[in-house]
Amino acid sequence: MLERVRARLHALARRLRRLERRELDSFGRWLEHTGNLLHLSVLVIVPLLIAAVTWVANVAGPISFLLFPPLASGTYTLFADPEGKYATPTKFVGGMTVGALCGWLALELTTTAGLDGGGVSASGAALGIFFTGACTWALDLEEPTAFSTALLVLVTGNAQFAYVLGIVVSSSFVAAAFVLWRDRFYEQRARFLYQTTSGDDHVLVPMGDGGETVARFAASIAGAHDAGKVVLFDVVDEDAVGREDGADEDSGDEATTPAERAATDVGRRLESLAADLEAAYDVPCEVVVAADGGASAGLVLRTARQENCDLIVTPYAERESGGLSSFITGLFDSEIDVIAFRSNGTSRRRWRDGLVAVRGAGDTARAMLDFAIRVADSDRTISVCTCIDSESRRRAAESTLADLVDAFSGRFETHVVTAAVEDYLARVAPRYDVVFVGSSTDRSAASRFVSPPTFRKLSDLEADVAIVHRGRRR
Repeated sequence: MLERVRARLHALARRLRRLERRELDSFGRWLEHTGNLLHLSVLVIVPLLIAAVTWVANVAGPISFLLFPPLASGTYTLFADPEGKYATPTKFVGGMTVGALCGWLALELTTTAGLDGGGVSASGAALGIFFTGACTWALDLEEPTAFSTALLVLVTGNAQFAYVLGIVVSSSFVAAAFVLWRDRFYEQRARFLYQTTSGDDHVLVPMGDGGETVARFAASIAGAHDAGKVVLFDVVDEDAVGREDGADEDSGDEATTPAERAATDVGRRLESLAADLEAAYDVPCEVVVAADGGASAGLVLRTARQENCDLIVTPYAERESGGLSSFITGLFDSEIDVIAFRSNGTSRRRWRDGLVAVRGAGDTARAMLDFAIRVADSDRTISVCTCIDSESRRRAAESTLADLVDAFSGRFETHVVTAAVEDYLARVAPRYDVVFVGSSTDRSAASRFVSPPTFRKLSDLEADVAIVHRGRRR
């Protein structure tokens, strides 16, 4: 009875750990989206910064609370749009300071001229806004919160100097925190958040038709990371090679079966290729040969897990009726990332120019861009494109591409094209060595029925095609 209770508790604990891993993985993938990351930063960092400024103000001495409204709105502007027009420390600090000084000047002028008229001077407010607009324009410090500080300084009584000083000190503190966050985390978020940039180092290659070119492509991906490794995997079909014949049975020598001899031949061939890959791509290569009834998705996946591989690069295969073969779809239905690689027959050894075709800025798009960076020459520009069906979507598409490429280091060019994706790729493919497209497994069944995946329409493309699939996290 006690053993049964313990077993149930252990089973419950394992289930809770799996649930926790799934929740953490889901949160990580949610956080990979730039918009979600910015919203979370606003919800967490902005309140903490305002709280810190408030605490310092209380400790240092009485400072007018009127400096906090423009400071809070300006801080939100910085963190909500860190690549925007107003998201520069100079404009943030300089604009708010110039606005406060202009408001102070306007107040002094109207007081001297006797135009205050009691209460808040309307002429002082008008002059303050005019001076702020003119000065921030002339100094290239245009900042929305500058106009707020210009007006609020009018109601500070005799504490204009303390108000301006508080604006300078508090805005400088926020600007320093913003620069630290942007340079150390936001602009390097690919390294901290995106799983493919820190993973997909151990690559399994199921050998098949065109397997050598596929293996070279896999080696170029794995070789980009110091921890990279390539595992060449092949299967000897025992039924195809048959059993040992009678002559082997009658001989007194230690006999080997035809399957064993075939496995030895395959192993030697793969060892030769592995040595070539190690020399050409500076990446360790291993060889695994299995004796089975033939290559299957299940066997490949088991081997990948045994060899601790987090990426499978396999030759592209499709059914006679069109669409991916059952072998490829079986690989896609796992937790391991997969690239189905279709060579156009040129037997390339290097892929210097790459084009990444994306629908959005999700994790599949980031994975494709990461792989393109790995295989391309460091001095080459990587092209990233998305196709739209109407001009009204152009601005949103341009913003999406900007968010996508901004997280990575390298040289990029982006294209937003009003055309069908297959027509555009067919037109520009001859300029590139490889085109990356998504597997569309993240789309609903209805969506795939109405609009078939792009790769089904690219059979005649004049470039190699890499179909990227992100593994299903359990």
